[in-house]
Amino acid sequence: MTERDLSPALAPDADEIGEEVSLRPARLDEYVGQERILENLRIFIAAASKRSEALDHVLFAGPPGLGKTTLANVIAHEMGVALRSTSGPVIERGGDLAAIVSNLDEGDVLFIDEIHRLNRAVQEVLYPAMEDYEIDIVLGQGPAARALKFQLPPFTLVGATTREGLLSPPFRARFGYVAVLDYYSSEELSSIVKRSARLLDVPIDDDAAFELASRSRGTPRIANRLLRRVRDFADVLGDGHINMELVDHALTRMEVDGAGLDKVDLKILRILIERFSGGPVGIESLAAAAGEPRDTIEDVYEPYLVQQGYIIRSRQGRLAAEPAYRHLGISTPPGTTGSLFGGPR
Repeated sequence: MTERDLSPALAPDADEIGEEVSLRPARLDEYVGQERILENLRIFIAAASKRSEALDHVLFAGPPGLGKTTLANVIAHEMGVALRSTSGPVIERGGDLAAIVSNLDEGDVLFIDEIHRLNRAVQEVLYPAMEDYEIDIVLGQGPAARALKFQLPPFTLVGATTREGLLSPPFRARFGYVAVLDYYSSEELSSIVKRSARLLDVPIDDDAAFELASRSRGTPRIANRLLRRVRDFADVLGDGHINMELVDHALTRMEVDGAGLDKVDLKILRILIERFSGGPVGIESLAAAAGEPRDTIEDVYEPYLVQQGYIIRSRQGRLAAEPAYRHLGISTPPGTTGSLFGGPR
């Protein structure tokens, strides 16, 4: 069920994706949030430009929808170079990668999304390309095979991953800067919502923008998606103006509660509490009971529930924390572990 409104994955509809791209900032000064990362990038970009060098390779890690792809575009724009984008699953062989990097111009940015899904053979082709700007291509097979070494122009590899732990240490070590993106505050998301509303030419009240932001799971992509859905309600049920009442009505109709949880999140919490007595329970058992694949639970639903302190990961399995009981209106059993994060924000 990864295509829900609260999924941080990109929507499959082409028009929706196009509109999402149009809302992305193109420069560092337009980017909201991730201030620590932005400050570092400003220095690295300015230094590389001053020396007329390609920016060192960059790895962005973090949950989906936090702006990794956007930051790759911002880097290319700030450096004044072209951006070539691809995805880890698309590159199946070393020859596929060789064809991509051999067409790069000096200083270009090569962006690889889901870079943790590159297979080992492709990673080994990348090693000399990243370190020495050269690539080995094998022509022919068997005894007649011969290796040719091609020089590449200096380029910048920008990788994005939601599973940093799946990257091999030698591969990760070849990135000059590794940045882990955090969830956004409601204040930061409110600024993003108001900026997007201006670009979409949708009038929105400040309190309505903040309410929408506070129910967007700390994720800009979700905030923009909910804004577009609320805009639909405003166009059909109102005069196109988004106010607090309309936001609450629209999100209630969409089954997004005041904490940004939807029916799937609530189902997971109820299963954990009511069927497994609050845990601990293994991820396989939890996924089977919820009717969702394990990867979907771990990548789509669980990160926000853990970050907000509703679920605690332990060596024995998943545990329901005190905020989960409180949110569902269920009495907390004695001895229940409290939130590691101080409860929902």
